This record gives sequence, structure tokens and C-alpha cells, in this order.
Amino acid sequence: MSIAIFDLDGTITRHDTLFPLVLRWLARRPWRLARLLLVLPAALRFVFDRDRAALKQSLLRATMRGTPRAALAEFSRAFVRDKIANGSFHDALSTVRRHRDAGHHLVLMSASVDFYVPEFARQLGFDQVISTEVRWIGDRLDGTLTSPNRRGEEKAHCLRALLAARPDQDSYAYGNSASDLPHLKLVRHGMLVNGSLAARREAAELGVTCVDWT
Repeated sequence: MSIAIFDLDGTITRHDTLFPLVLRWLARRPWRLARLLLVLPAALRFVFDRDRAALKQSLLRATMRGTPRAALAEFSRAFVRDKIANGSFHDALSTVRRHRDAGHHLVLMSASVDFYVPEFARQLGFDQVISTEVRWIGDRLDGTLTSPNRRGEEKAHCLRALLAARPDQDSYAYGNSASDLPHLKLVRHGMLVNGSLAARREAAELGVTCVDWT
């Protein structure tokens, strides 16, 4: 069997998904918009420490903490359905279909969080999901991250473990940024999608193919 690993934000979808999801959630609950002010300290720290995990955790805890699981699941289904229909690259969707039709094992690997990334996987027909995990307290979202942020070298770590556990004959991976190159170089067919000029130069040095998707 062959395996195909896809990044989500900027690779399948045209843009990041977490902040738009949070904003859409808050837009339907405008009395909660002021909670965004609680994220400012983490946003200021991010300018200096570039700690994406801390910023992500602060955003979730400030804006969505206490959300019931059922309500968030229903909201996520609609959000994901809209993003697939109106916010995704057509070439990405056709590439996913091509791998699926070929019988390849499809893995969605994303730094976005596990209360909605699996819904992308379900609607797109993926077999496995690796994403950043968040804590629940009972049936309500806490928002604290309970796993490393699945980005950069952490993605490469996850992919090494995945490949070591499988007897695949061929491997493909798709990502869109320089932070994806550590794991794209681990597979036989690594594809940098719509990368920046700097990322394309680095990809060329690593033997990662550059492609443009619309």
C-alpha cells in the first residue's frame, strides 16, 4: 500500500482555519467578543518568542472555554462543510480524491486542533488524523493543549513514527510552508504547494518538488 499525508491550512484550505473558526463562533455570540482582549498578552509575547502553541492555547481558553462538546461538534460540521465547498483549493480536493481512488492510506496531519480537524478528515474521506490535542473537562472544552503543537519538527517526529509502523511501498506528502519541509523531505514524493520564494529555494535543495494549486 501507499501512504499520502496532507497538511490542512494553506495546503487543502486556502487560508488558516483556526482563527476564522473562532471568529465565526464569536460572531454568533457577540457578547463574547470582548474576550479577545484576554488574548493580547499572549499575542504580544508571540512577537518576541514566536510560541504558536501558547498563542493558540490562549485564544481557545479565552474565547471558547466552557463550550459543550455537542454544540461545538455541530458548529464544526457546518464550518468544515463551508470551508471545503468555498475555501479550498480545487487541485487539493482532486489530489485527495485521486489518492483515495487509488486506495492509498490518507493521513491528515495538522497543527490545528482536534475538535474540528477530524471533521475535515471525515468529510474528505481520510483514514487517519494527527492534530494538536486539546483538553476537555467532562463534556466542556477547556482549551489547554495536551500535546505538542503539530508543526515543524514535531510533524517530522510524528511522520517518522508513522512510517516506521507501516510497510508502505510508496509515500507522498503535501505541505505549503517552510515549516513543512522537515516532514516533506522524509517521503519519496514530497510536494511543496504554493510555497514562498524562500521556501521553494529550500525545497529545491532538499529534493522536494514545488507545485502550484488553484
